[in-house]
Amino acid sequence: MRQMLLNVVAAAALAACGAMPAAAQSPIAVVELYTSQGCSSCPPADAYLGTLAGRTDVLALTLPVDYWDYLGWKDTFANHAFSERQRDYARARGDGQVYTPQIVINGIAHAVGSHSSAVESQIEATNATLAASRLTIETRSEGDKLVVEVGTAAPGAPISAATLWLAYVTRSADVSIRGGENGGQKISYTNVVRKLVALGEWTGQPLTVSLSKAEMMAEEGDACAVLLQAGKAGPIIGASLVEDYMHPNG
Repeated sequence: MRQMLLNVVAAAALAACGAMPAAAQSPIAVVELYTSQGCSSCPPADAYLGTLAGRTDVLALTLPVDYWDYLGWKDTFANHAFSERQRDYARARGDGQVYTPQIVINGIAHAVGSHSSAVESQIEATNATLAASRLTIETRSEGDKLVVEVGTAAPGAPISAATLWLAYVTRSADVSIRGGENGGQKISYTNVVRKLVALGEWTGQPLTVSLSKAEMMAEEGDACAVLLQAGKAGPIIGASLVEDYMHPNG
């Protein structure tokens, strides 16, 4: 991202993303699918992620990994940082389980990405676990900026410190795979994360971040998501999807 200037007054202020009317987002579950174009078990999970993305109570993200690239097809969206993020989750949980397709739910649980009943069960369970810490993230458009606001931690909330992340997202993409285990297939992907950027630290007090459209235009994607996550790979206690990403010719 081109020189981001982080201004901190009583909160943090950075620069802007898409354009959308003022809106307060209700707390939603975050599901992250770790997948690979080179994994023959992944297409059913990729399709299921697309179904989850249509729900208003879920933010569904695809994070392609690179550790299957040696099987004969290099994933066109893979990012080594996502492979490391998946490993960080395994270390944080203490189970060491890293595989594809894997869905991580709200940062604290996982399930096979194509096992919808297990994913649904974990969404319900982790939503309950995090209920006391959950926050609504508000987003609003102000001219050429997107303003993101996080409120105050509830009294006695188990989690009162977290990192605010911005994910650049491609909402939909079709890939014709010409080699490897999925060779000859055309697979549709939804909400593909292209990059994750830390915007600032929330310490339980109100945090305001603004992002300039000019800086955002240099990045890939047509939307972005905002995540409030405790620790390096911990519970996600707030999230919002911002659509209508503004390109230079948009």
